[in-house]
Amino acid sequence: MEIRGERECKRCGTQWSYYETGSPECPNCGSRYSVGVGDRLEHTDRPADLDLDGALAALEAGRLAEAGQSATKTAREYVNRRGFIAAGEVRALSSRDVLAQEIRQVGQRLRTATPPAPETVDHDYVRRLFAAAETGTLPSAEAVPESMAGARGLAVAESVADYRRAIRSLTEDEPDLDLERALDRLDSQVRRVRALDGAVAPETAAQLLQAARTAGAVVRGEADRAALEEQLDGLAPM
Repeated sequence: MEIRGERECKRCGTQWSYYETGSPECPNCGSRYSVGVGDRLEHTDRPADLDLDGALAALEAGRLAEAGQSATKTAREYVNRRGFIAAGEVRALSSRDVLAQEIRQVGQRLRTATPPAPETVDHDYVRRLFAAAETGTLPSAEAVPESMAGARGLAVAESVADYRRAIRSLTEDEPDLDLERALDRLDSQVRRVRALDGAVAPETAAQLLQAARTAGAVVRGEADRAALEEQLDGLAPM
């Protein structure tokens, strides 16, 4: 969606950036009557909270289905609000973005297993994952237990798929054939992970995530295509 992100309040004249606040309400007087100034830019990113306190409390109390439902709802709302295009540029694919997707996957597991079998859900890891929402720090690949590798794999696949779509939509008016080929390779990897229901080594998922991040950096002019191609070439076989 293209919008004029710089707003000027009709009531008090205050100017602010909708790109930053995600709200049409004047931060000075609260008025919703404003006009856009400046050029229209593509913008899909909106502020969102990833508050897992309720889900974590339910988990600690042993209310597993409730914890899963709460976590899934919160993570889904976060993912739906946080688009990857900010003020006409593709933003970085953050750890919090992937964390939200993994919480979503894990929440669904908790909802469908009451109580979940130990081999299906690692409670200690889920507890650490939910607690990590406060800082947005994604647990390392080494910290992912074998039973939860599928959730990590699918979380990365969904994040990369959304990120790839955002890059393509931003660059479709001026296509770059080399970048298009790289995006197609990312898509191929995503399809493989999905076909395996996420069951890939967390280290492999981390490599795929890094390649997607580099693709975004290429579009922003912060990395060269050679680095992206090297990372794609180095993806471990699945």
